[in-house]
Amino acid sequence: MEIPILWLIDDDVICRYACNYKLEQSGKKFEIIGHSSAFEGLTSLAAFLHENKKLPDIILLDLNMPGMDGWSFIEEIEKMGDTVSKIQIYILTSFTNLNDRKIAQQHPLIKGFFRKPLSLANVEVIFSGIEIENVPETLI
Repeated sequence: MEIPILWLIDDDVICRYACNYKLEQSGKKFEIIGHSSAFEGLTSLAAFLHENKKLPDIILLDLNMPGMDGWSFIEEIEKMGDTVSKIQIYILTSFTNLNDRKIAQQHPLIKGFFRKPLSLANVEVIFSGIEIENVPETLI
């Protein structure tokens, strides 16, 4: 199995930096690609689909972004078909909105909901959702 690909979609550069740091601290092996907006992430996802490139295994998605927000991103990828349903999407947000949390818990594409900043415990939850039983021990 290949090293997992993780996309971080967040307009806040400091949050992206902090998430990168926490992910690196975890010792997990992965490739990370950052996107500064939901629209940029959606455009990249559409291009990857069109070009038959490997899609991300995981997306960490902020909800509150200017322009296209996280919910609009999810609505758009739902239109892309079953191929994207294999992507594990985790919401990462600064705001604790009970309605957002409830919607996230009931949404079939969303695997989890975390408050910023990302913690090592969050990282463990995220990576436990990937099928890693066939990955060599040196990559785990």
